Amino acid sequence: MTALSPHPDRLFPANPIERDIARRLYSEVADAPIYSPHGHVDASMLLANEPFPDPAALLITPDHYVTRFLHSLGVPFDELGLGRDGNPPTTGGRSVWRQLCTHWDAFLGTPVRYWFETELSEVFGLTEQPSSANADDLYDQLVETLGREEFRPRALFDRFRIAVLATTDDPADDLSAHLALRDDPTFTGRVLPTFRADRYMHPDEPTWRSKLEQLGAASGIDCGSYDGLLAALRSRRAAFIAAGGTATDTGVIDAGSEPLDAADAERIHRSAIDGSLAAADAVAYRHNMLYRLAEMASEDGLVMQLHPGVIRNHHRPTFDAYGADTGHDLPDTGAYTRPLTPILRDFGANPTFRVVLFTVDETTFSREIAPLAGFYPSVYAGAPWWFIDSPAGIARYRAAITDSAGFTKTSGFIDDTRAYCSIPARHDMSRRADATYLATLVATHQVSEDDALGIARRLVADIPIETFRLGRQPPSGR
Repeated sequence: MTALSPHPDRLFPANPIERDIARRLYSEVADAPIYSPHGHVDASMLLANEPFPDPAALLITPDHYVTRFLHSLGVPFDELGLGRDGNPPTTGGRSVWRQLCTHWDAFLGTPVRYWFETELSEVFGLTEQPSSANADDLYDQLVETLGREEFRPRALFDRFRIAVLATTDDPADDLSAHLALRDDPTFTGRVLPTFRADRYMHPDEPTWRSKLEQLGAASGIDCGSYDGLLAALRSRRAAFIAAGGTATDTGVIDAGSEPLDAADAERIHRSAIDGSLAAADAVAYRHNMLYRLAEMASEDGLVMQLHPGVIRNHHRPTFDAYGADTGHDLPDTGAYTRPLTPILRDFGANPTFRVVLFTVDETTFSREIAPLAGFYPSVYAGAPWWFIDSPAGIARYRAAITDSAGFTKTSGFIDDTRAYCSIPARHDMSRRADATYLATLVATHQVSEDDALGIARRLVADIPIETFRLGRQPPSGR
């Protein structure tokens, strides 16, 4: 069998002068604590602290980076642990794991293969590359490993050196797991809720009215009116802040943000409730709601993360059978400068307002996001995300952003993962890629090595802490 042994110089330059510099820079941040200000791990997992059920349920099924690619190779979702039509999965973990091992070489050159090699070797101690021949032996080894006390979620949280882990949460969530973790003296980390109100912005979606009812129940405010919806969202934002939250997240198809006057917004809200909503009104309502969320951020200081330009649930049959977040969200062209004019006109210089712009259309990095971040105090350039979350994508991002915005107007690395055990591998990839980029600046005498070392340290600590206001402490003082 081929040995599983990630090279200690992986991602470093081939040029020996730059490689030596990158080694030195990386060595200073390799073991630094992890700040993860945007992700999708479930807080209740850490609260319960139960052993993980099986290797596939931990490593494969929840990670749509993995399942979407295996699906592209012809593996049905049914064989990857996803339940159809709301039913429990019919395929056991061992069979799911065999699919990964059988198609292991198809991942060569992808960031998923990089993460897996680091994760399987450094977290789980595997020494052989997966293959169809050794799939069962590796699975048995992982099952035995996951049964140990030191592989429960909280023990791994400490082992991964996670200082802050942000989740993604509906405004109607009661945040009970976050509050319990915050108040648990045996848990020393910070798990922060992130307010995501996308479902309340789309009155043309079938679930919009039921979501209003859930939000009304959570807030105690009737959301049958537009004013009621805004009041409920403000109330729940305050609850998120009380639970330690420092940020929101918004994913929309475009960044349009033209506000409506209250009467027009109320008219559209009512038409959506009574079933007479016009298509153009639905778009106007969504644009208005994006503006109102920015307005709220300018008041309460929650950092606004914005992810436009993604066509959600592109393959309708997959969505109908397996639901959202199953790998068929696909990139669209992006735009920020014109669509965000109303928000930046009114809040762009407001010291309370902060927005982090993400994209899956990397042409916007140098054309729009970096120039915006290079002028507006409120605008920060989000890290490469989703399809460009890779070593090559990080290199292109740094080259595109740095000229206009430098390093301090960036977000720090965003792992954006549901796959808990991949968090350290993803952050390690970013640290190595940034060390390589900084090494080229040092070798070409654009910055000194001391300055590069300072930037490397800030990228993994000060920058995410400052960008996402992670220094804001929850009410308990933890």
